[in-house]
Amino acid sequence: MKISNIDLGKRPVLLAPMEDVTDQAFRLLCKEFGASMVYSEFVSSDALIRNVNRSIQKITVCDEERPVAVQIYGRDVESMVEAARIIESEAHPDILDINFGCPVKKVAGKGAGAGMLKNIPLMLEITQAVVKAVKLPVTVKTRLGWDHENKIITTLAEQLQDCGIQALTIHGRTRSQMYTGDADWTLIRDVKNNPRITIPIIGNGDVTTPERAKECFDLYGVDAVMVGRATFGRPWIFKEIRSYLDTGKHAEGLTNKWKLDVLREQIKRSVECSQKGELGGILHVRRHLAASPLFKGIPDFRQTRIKMLRAETMEELFAILNEIEQRIC
Repeated sequence: MKISNIDLGKRPVLLAPMEDVTDQAFRLLCKEFGASMVYSEFVSSDALIRNVNRSIQKITVCDEERPVAVQIYGRDVESMVEAARIIESEAHPDILDINFGCPVKKVAGKGAGAGMLKNIPLMLEITQAVVKAVKLPVTVKTRLGWDHENKIITTLAEQLQDCGIQALTIHGRTRSQMYTGDADWTLIRDVKNNPRITIPIIGNGDVTTPERAKECFDLYGVDAVMVGRATFGRPWIFKEIRSYLDTGKHAEGLTNKWKLDVLREQIKRSVECSQKGELGGILHVRRHLAASPLFKGIPDFRQTRIKMLRAETMEELFAILNEIEQRIC
């Protein structure tokens, strides 16, 4: 599958852009485990224009993580165009992605992200302007629609393609659903089967197992799948999915001890990547570790999870993981 001239291979599996998750350290880890392409945390166009340090940090990429996409969001044409040009000139990613899918109130409630699903003319105006402003391939990530009564994605996909985007990622929920209920891939399939659609269609939502990833390719015909929340405390999911897609077999050697060592490496990299020192790195990583499916089913784990969420040093987190290792290995 190609986005413009970027070849992502057969049945690519992508790391979704996620705020406070997909920093460079995490992107590199997922890349090492087989992610076909990774995305930055999403960046506010307004913050980027104001040269906010945090936003500049978010768009910093390196050659080892390529192909990599930087994602921006905003609610007006001028700031989105200016932010797109800054990213092209300063970050040099392979792809520029526009976020029309974030459902959280602080984004969508202000008209950006999924909030654009209530103002399609402005969404299309922004998309067309950004495409014209940069030489980078521009892609879009969005949802089925604002709510159940307004699932407009089949029409919207054509309109976005006509604006010049090179690929479209569709999360199989409406904005009003947030992350509740099951993702509905049937409309994603309808978009893919539309003879007018010539750009790659990437499916997103509830891809949590290798079997489900294969099913999404087989049943819905998407060009790629994107994995989001299932990566929390589980960056090795890309190794699991890649093995199953390529060989039909589950990856070998992924023991509990091996997975705990991966989490230790994730902690180290989070701290090394943080511009706020050790505490900043720990604050970034600890809540995602606490959500790891590796710990599911451990008896009386609640107090251990609380300790993990309160840890402030690498030493504390490593001690907790050592305790867990004694219980599950």
